[in-house]
Amino acid sequence: MKNILVTGISKGLGLEIKETLLKAGYNVFGVSRSFEEPYSVDGQDNSFEHIQYDLSNVDEIKDELFTKKLLHQIPIHGYINNAAFAYDDIITNLNYQRLEEMYRVNVFSPMMISKFVLRNMLLHNVKGSIIHISSISVHTGYKGLAMYASSKGALEAFSKNTAREWGQRGIRSNCIVAGFMETSMSNTLDREQKDRIYKRTSLKKPTSLKSVAKMAEFLLSSDSESITGQNLFVDSGTI
Repeated sequence: MKNILVTGISKGLGLEIKETLLKAGYNVFGVSRSFEEPYSVDGQDNSFEHIQYDLSNVDEIKDELFTKKLLHQIPIHGYINNAAFAYDDIITNLNYQRLEEMYRVNVFSPMMISKFVLRNMLLHNVKGSIIHISSISVHTGYKGLAMYASSKGALEAFSKNTAREWGQRGIRSNCIVAGFMETSMSNTLDREQKDRIYKRTSLKKPTSLKSVAKMAEFLLSSDSESITGQNLFVDSGTI
């Protein structure tokens, strides 16, 4: 079975991705600071391993994730960067410490993990797939989301150049541009704010977790072998 590394596994979209991949027959290594849900999905507890790690600690990613946990002899076939920290505020209130904290989780850690995932894929001659979960806020402006959108925009640029750099080795990199979903990250918004956001979509409703997770599953599979360097929009038709 193929081994997939998924960050931000503890709730919301991360849990949906975990369940989707386990049902599809993948081995899942899930990274998060905590994990309270049952490990098994339809009894497949042997196919899931939780790695407790705080991704704001960028400096120890190599030792704690790859040297001690994943081990170099375990081939990684796919990496889904789902973990994210939301810092929402208007630009005139921008706080450097909060900004740096967000960038450590949203940008610096996934870049470093990508580095070691790529090295693993090259070592094992794996034609793997890297997937970053981005946000529609990169492409459609929302008040208070400038800092968060900038971190996701950095990932989109990083992903496109990753695709160009390693495509000749059969390694693909794509972003899923997700619309607003009903998750703990969006719970800070009141109903009026949410309705205003959803009215900007063609479907007039939040993006489903399942649709994003199924897109991730598709991008891991050989069915998407010609798709790389792309931003795939799963956003209820935000216009």
